[in-house]
Amino acid sequence: MTLDDYLKAVERLNLWAKHYYILDDPIASDEEYDTLYHQVKAYELQNPQNIALDSPTQRVGDKVLESFSKVAHIQRMWSLEDVFDMQELQEWVERVLRGANREALSFSISPKFDGASLNLLYENGILVSAATRGDAFVGENVTQNARTIPSIPLKIAYKGRIEIRGECVIAKDDFEKLNLERLQGGENLFANPRNAAAGSLRQLDSKITAKRKLQFIPWGVGACNLVDFMDSTSKESNTAQDSFFALMENIYALGFQKSPFVELCKSIQAIENAYSHLIAKRDSYPITLDGMVVRVDSISLQEKLGFTIKAPRFACAYKFPAIEKRAKVLGITLQVGRTGVITPVAELEPIRIEGARVSRATLHNFDEIAKKDIQINDFVILIRSGDVIPKIIKSLPSLRDGTQTPCPIPTKCPICHSELLVEEKLIKCQNLSCEARVKNSIIHFASKKALNIDGLGEKIVETLFDTGKIHSIEDLFSLQSKDLEDLEGFKDKKIQNLLNAIAATRGIELWRFINALGIEHIGEGASKKLANSFGIEFYQKTYEDFIALEGFGEEMAASLCEFCKVNIQRLLRLLELISPICTTQNSTQDSKLSGKTFVITGTLSKAREEYKELLESLGAKVSGSISKKTNFLLCGENAGSKLAKAESLGIQILNEQELNAMLEGLQDSTLLLQEIR
Repeated sequence: MTLDDYLKAVERLNLWAKHYYILDDPIASDEEYDTLYHQVKAYELQNPQNIALDSPTQRVGDKVLESFSKVAHIQRMWSLEDVFDMQELQEWVERVLRGANREALSFSISPKFDGASLNLLYENGILVSAATRGDAFVGENVTQNARTIPSIPLKIAYKGRIEIRGECVIAKDDFEKLNLERLQGGENLFANPRNAAAGSLRQLDSKITAKRKLQFIPWGVGACNLVDFMDSTSKESNTAQDSFFALMENIYALGFQKSPFVELCKSIQAIENAYSHLIAKRDSYPITLDGMVVRVDSISLQEKLGFTIKAPRFACAYKFPAIEKRAKVLGITLQVGRTGVITPVAELEPIRIEGARVSRATLHNFDEIAKKDIQINDFVILIRSGDVIPKIIKSLPSLRDGTQTPCPIPTKCPICHSELLVEEKLIKCQNLSCEARVKNSIIHFASKKALNIDGLGEKIVETLFDTGKIHSIEDLFSLQSKDLEDLEGFKDKKIQNLLNAIAATRGIELWRFINALGIEHIGEGASKKLANSFGIEFYQKTYEDFIALEGFGEEMAASLCEFCKVNIQRLLRLLELISPICTTQNSTQDSKLSGKTFVITGTLSKAREEYKELLESLGAKVSGSISKKTNFLLCGENAGSKLAKAESLGIQILNEQELNAMLEGLQDSTLLLQEIR
């Protein structure tokens, strides 16, 4: 085989794969494909320097990763606003119409798949990275796994830089086969197809991902020069070039799997008809659908409408109604949370809802059980509407056969057997040494919004606790390599990475430390307020000090006082171990921005939360809406109505460079700027 023959063979294999996996129209037999594939592989073994980047042999690598690296999205991956009925859809459309020509407005409609979002970056026509959604700004680098998915082209015709966003899904039949294999192998079952898709995408061994039959269906575009892209890939008119529908048709033409039922609608009635059509197809369609995406078709109008702090104004998810199923309550067990709250959980005779095997459902509290008249051995109605956790909406007393028994309200903790405190709707274990409370406190302490200890997730904490390696939060800081060597799955590198992550918490931001303590009623926002207002001596303050803080109520202040009083020795010990840093208190008091109100709009080079955190650390307030009291508007690209309103009110408008220049002139802000960068 010559080089020219080899390149033609690669092209032929890719064409055959496209017809098989994407078009569902095979044009070659399995035998023909396998024969040519092995010829290509034999040539590559003899000529490794000539291996084509889009060769099908390059889809599965032999490398097994230790962990996933992080990768930043060029443009943020937004979430969609949910609407649940016709009235909410009409209200959403009316909001859109305020900034549009009613007669010219049209909407691009497509199914909303229940899977895992993925962001593909192509440069010079080559797939260079694939990342999970993550926190919308930074995801995990799963390029190695994405390359194994046949419906993701390794090479496309467009040579510019482009982010192509879509959903990684697994078909219902493939999901059933996968769970059957796991059942036969004694492995834990996946809860639903979305869970299976996300888990398969995050395998450290790409060969495992390759076996999972994942599909990628694009639904949008991130960073891209849209004018250049449409000019390069389309011969349509300028009107079509302003169309999201046309944009997606050009994406599909690059070799991507086309989303079914995509159409243009020019009225609410047409949208409702499309919605009814999709609901009718919902059960029979091979992939789980949980709604329909409604998007303004005009790209220029999308840019004009812009974004809220969480979602685009030009698109929404019209969710399907919840699926109801009947299930039998076999028993009611009790869970003990971090704060000691006892939560009853219904143990159900297993049923399937939208591909998910459901055997448990939270009952929230005993008032809920009484209100819904739920007894053990009752039949109940269960719903799941795109949520991982199902919900019991009512019992069916008419089906009782005399075997039903009420669920008694507990008087003792199911874990430590201490007396429980009944507090209106809540029942609580007051024993701070209760194993369930301690374990959940450690899990919270290490979590992302707390100390963010990489590698110390829920399962690892449970393993360490259940094997007696740790008994309290403080024990984390005395762990040594020898303590972890005998644990299953803990190799030298994993052990060292975990110990390094724990050590790296020393000198962490004070607000993270406060949030990690798990004080009842004190969340992330309150923790930042405490750190900014009082600094490291926050625990020495009084009820009057706390209640004087903006946003602090009596419950919060009382809870904080009680916690600091009861846990003072532990607090002092943890402060000694971690030495959290508060660089914000003096700068807050001295800052010229203290008391100033900012609003942030448009697409920025950094996450809005980072700028919000920095501005608040300097004493400024960050609001979500423009008013006469607004002092500054921080404005990025694709700014919407906030920019126009700020201009009409004469509010000072800053871009990122101007804000940074302003901050660099403030006392103590240089260090903060370095931190945000």
